[in-house]
Amino acid sequence: MNEWRQGGEQPHPGADETIGGAIVRNPVVQTLFLMSLVSAATWVANFVGLSRELFVLSAPLADRPWTLVTSVYAHIGPDHLLGNAIMVLIFGGLVSISTTSLRFHLFFLISGVSAGVAQVAAYHMQDSILFLGVLGSSGAAFALMGYVLTSNILSKFVSDRLGLPRWFGAVVIVFVAAGLTMSYSAPGSALFAHFTGAMIGLVAGHSRLLHT
Repeated sequence: MNEWRQGGEQPHPGADETIGGAIVRNPVVQTLFLMSLVSAATWVANFVGLSRELFVLSAPLADRPWTLVTSVYAHIGPDHLLGNAIMVLIFGGLVSISTTSLRFHLFFLISGVSAGVAQVAAYHMQDSILFLGVLGSSGAAFALMGYVLTSNILSKFVSDRLGLPRWFGAVVIVFVAAGLTMSYSAPGSALFAHFTGAMIGLVAGHSRLLHT
């Protein structure tokens, strides 16, 4: 039975949605929940010696392919989780305004996986015996940061007005990605993952890939 309104007006779709329902359906909130849940599972698994098998991304990738996904949401400890959660909350909140939940989640996962693989590949090529693996959402968080920087109206206006050649734009993106990596990476963090994530975000933001 539909609610009757004067003049035959029909309820606006979504008008009766509660604040709680809107929060639960927000992709940033869903992502933060996944990060917290998987991170907690990682800490529990660490006590029984299964964290590496279930959550840590390392070479060869084919040995534990599920870690391509689980490593994106897992974190070493509460401080690691909190630092990445703040970035996801700030930049993810801005990105989520102009995209769908599906696009947001796909972008977060793909950029996170790509960043993790880049970090593992970089250390594998160096044949480093000290590298045990990688986990965390920082690569995806840097991708969200990069997307915000190049997808906004001001960046697009400057880019269109200057009419710069594509090769120059590519060079600028590389330098900006390097600057973001060096400026916002803590000592001992996954620099290759951060750089890769920033690159993905800057390129995707320039083309406004997630906008609907």
